[in-house]
Amino acid sequence: MDSFLGFDAVTLARIQFGFTVAFHFIFPAFSIGLASFLAVLNARYLITKNEAYLRLFKYWIKIFAISFAMGVVSGIVMSYQFGTNWSVFSDKAGPVVGPLMAYEVLTAFFLEAGFLGIMLFGREKVGNGLHMFACLMVAVGTAISATWILSVNSWMQTPVGFSIGENGQFLPEDWWAIVFNPSFPYRLAHTLTAAYLSTAFIVGGVGAWHLLRGEKKNVGVTTMFSMAMWMAAIVAPLQIFLGDLHGLNTLEHQPAKVMAMEGHYDSHPDGAPLILFGIPDSENRTIRYALEVPKLSSFILKHDFNAPLAGLDTIPDDEEPPVAIVFWSFRVMVAIGMAMALVGLWSLLSRVRGRLFDDKWLHRVALVMGPSGLVAVIAGWITTEVGRQPYVVYNTLRTADAVSPLGAQAVGASLIAFIVIYFAIFGAGIVYLLKLMHVPPQPGQRGVRSEPGPIRTAGHTASAPVATGTATAK
Repeated sequence: MDSFLGFDAVTLARIQFGFTVAFHFIFPAFSIGLASFLAVLNARYLITKNEAYLRLFKYWIKIFAISFAMGVVSGIVMSYQFGTNWSVFSDKAGPVVGPLMAYEVLTAFFLEAGFLGIMLFGREKVGNGLHMFACLMVAVGTAISATWILSVNSWMQTPVGFSIGENGQFLPEDWWAIVFNPSFPYRLAHTLTAAYLSTAFIVGGVGAWHLLRGEKKNVGVTTMFSMAMWMAAIVAPLQIFLGDLHGLNTLEHQPAKVMAMEGHYDSHPDGAPLILFGIPDSENRTIRYALEVPKLSSFILKHDFNAPLAGLDTIPDDEEPPVAIVFWSFRVMVAIGMAMALVGLWSLLSRVRGRLFDDKWLHRVALVMGPSGLVAVIAGWITTEVGRQPYVVYNTLRTADAVSPLGAQAVGASLIAFIVIYFAIFGAGIVYLLKLMHVPPQPGQRGVRSEPGPIRTAGHTASAPVATGTATAK
């Protein structure tokens, strides 16, 4: 069999797509949340005339512009693989997937691109009203873009509303059923919430960094940290609830994925344990060194401690997903979600005690948790996609039958090229973003004219330079 470094063409194509998607995914996840954060900041500034919000808007909009650009570029490169490594999938699923991807471009990308320039550079040219409208349209556009992409992905997870033509193509029969397929509402809510939560923790991490560096009197720093912690306190528990609903939906439509997530090689007729940690051993069909809570998995999934749960022993061997990957990626995602909720609760206690900006340990933990949302997003994506294997369209088209007829050498060479180029280009972009975040928001930023005066905040008045200009951020 043709191979490259011991991997066949199918495995290499999967690794390449997984690598490019994981790199791409972090930028839209960040820009979706950041676009909404910027819209909120701009609205708060227009309502309150508090210059701290304008200062934060100018601070984060430069970071948003770079992240948005890297997301667009990485997405375009990723899409080429549908024609190179996955041409059979494109041919067979194209009649369903193609129109949905086109709708994403027509309704979302054009909306974002059309108003992005006004958002970035148009405040003085079009006035505050139209500029605010542009900010809202960019935020809405990012959410609509995610909606169409998640509809496509959800249809691949729970395909409905189609028939199979004589040439093996998926032919759409009911577009409403295709778009609003059974897993779509749950995946959309879970993913969008994850994007907003990821952005909140990045913003909170940046705020915590500057608080630890002695910027407690910088109103921009305290404002961003306070807003981020409010999001953590409110949205993290909501995300856990949405994740539970999504898991129940997955159990109904993709039971093998849940079996792998839970590590249930065997069926449990009188209540399944919740395996907290362990080492999956697929050869011996067991979880080694398992730390488990009796019957808790049945209670979580069926709301009954004694409810029976089927295991992977009911699934044909050639239809089982890779248990170890799904098992651990799921636990990474859940552990980070729980940690986020705890940070949110901690911030509430500190806020009530009046120590939100003085609690150094909270700031240290928030700094460490800064990139955690992006890690959780990637872990969740791995759980979803690897858990669907061995199918690319669940129960209908196998991954091995969807790959292009390419040799392993060709796919392996392009994979190495992607790795080198991505780390060089996008790595440099990420380093530049971190440099921008390293500098605290200041009233003397380029594009903002400063003069001495008091800054009004909700809680106090501090003597500091006030930004009086409204020039665009560059």
